[in-house]
Amino acid sequence: MPRPDITETQRRVAAHLVGRERELELTLAAVASGRDIVLEGPPGTSKTTMLKAITEEWGIPLMFVEGNADLTPAKLVGHHNPARVLREDYSADNFVAGPLVEAMQEGGFLYIEEFNRAPEDTLNTLLTAMADRSIAIPRVGTVVAKPTFRVIASMNPYDNVGTTRLSTSVHDRLNRLAIGYQDAAAEEGIVTLRTRASGALGERLVRDAVAVTRATRVHPDIRQGSSVRGAIDLVLVAEQLAALRGLEDAGSEPYAPLVYDAMVVALSGRIHLDEAAETTPEQVLREIWEDRFILQPAVAAPG
Repeated sequence: MPRPDITETQRRVAAHLVGRERELELTLAAVASGRDIVLEGPPGTSKTTMLKAITEEWGIPLMFVEGNADLTPAKLVGHHNPARVLREDYSADNFVAGPLVEAMQEGGFLYIEEFNRAPEDTLNTLLTAMADRSIAIPRVGTVVAKPTFRVIASMNPYDNVGTTRLSTSVHDRLNRLAIGYQDAAAEEGIVTLRTRASGALGERLVRDAVAVTRATRVHPDIRQGSSVRGAIDLVLVAEQLAALRGLEDAGSEPYAPLVYDAMVVALSGRIHLDEAAETTPEQVLREIWEDRFILQPAVAAPG
């Protein structure tokens, strides 16, 4: 394909994102220059959304692979069809391409989530593909990647359970960009966009949902808090609860308890407590709720 106009791509992709101008610019510069990159950040920070938008603009596929202990080199590269091998023999026609080979042949992005959860020998399979843009497959031959092929990895820096340390060889072949949470205003924009919440009740729910979700990221008993996805679900659940309970006014007394109930549903499974914390997700969320709806209003009250 012809070299894409990255300025036009940036403009078009930016329309799909909220508050990610710098990250988009840097990621786009890396992939447009032919480089592979690891995006390091917690879940729910628009990494996938950004990559989907870039590949759609370029008209190339985005192939997802989940990094875990079961991701073997054969699953990544591909394998010969056992039934056909028994009937015929090992040949290129009997080879079933894995996501790495498919991405190379189609010139797409191979996006490996939870990159550092994949076994070391599987990651080493990528070294030649990243360095030489080709890979030799026994009984098949050499697969040469199309120019738009890229390896994009993502890692969660806050999660060290079940992860492996990446080798120097892997690090040496990857650019890196740290992506953190957006500010409150950007997250409110995302939640409004995803939930389409409107009116006085909807606007209040968006502000409160973002505030309590962001509070989970700094609570001392929480090892990793919720992403903006928790705030999105909180608003959606709260809107349905409001309909069930006949609540129309965010200033009425039942509003705050309704938000807590929605918090339990939307956030309790998304927060990860510190191993030393002697508490429960519900108790921690109660503390955050009380701080938002009892302590802060009391401090702001006159007199």
